[in-house]
Amino acid sequence: MSTYQGKFEHLTDKKIAIVVGKFNEIVTQHLVDGALNTLQQFGLRKDNIDVFWVPGAFEIGFTGQRLLNSDRYDGIMTLGAVIKGETDHYAMIINQVTSAVMQLNLAAKIPVTFGILTTDNIEQALQRAGLKAGNEGSMTAQSLLEMINLNNYI
Repeated sequence: MSTYQGKFEHLTDKKIAIVVGKFNEIVTQHLVDGALNTLQQFGLRKDNIDVFWVPGAFEIGFTGQRLLNSDRYDGIMTLGAVIKGETDHYAMIINQVTSAVMQLNLAAKIPVTFGILTTDNIEQALQRAGLKAGNEGSMTAQSLLEMINLNNYI
C-alpha cells in the first residue's frame, strides 16, 4: 500500500496566481494579505506570485480559465467574499461561482483552490478574513501548496 500526502517542501520555485474579487474589498484585501504572508512563509518568492483583481466574484471563473490556458502557473487560488443581502442575488452568484471554480479544478492539470467566503453579513466575513479568527486566505494558500506538492506524485 502506498500513501501520498502533500507537503510544504520544494515549493520555492513554484509560480502562483491569485484571482480575487474586488467587490467587498474591505474583506478581500485581508484575504490576499493572509495568502501572500503564508505563501512567503513557506518560501515562495514574491516575484513568483501574481495577483489578478477582478470586479467581483462572478468574474473569477473567466480569469481563472484564462490563467489555466496560459500554462504559466503551478497553481491558482481563488479568493472573494459574497455576502448575503436581502435579494436572491447572493444565491445566484455563489452557486455560479462555486460551479465555475469546480469546473476549472476538474478540467485543470494544476490545482485550483476555493477561498471564497459566503457569509450572512460583513461582520462574519471580516472574522473569517482574520480579524478575529483564522484567515481564509491563509488557509486557502496552505491548501494550494499541499495540492501543488501532491500533484507531483500523480
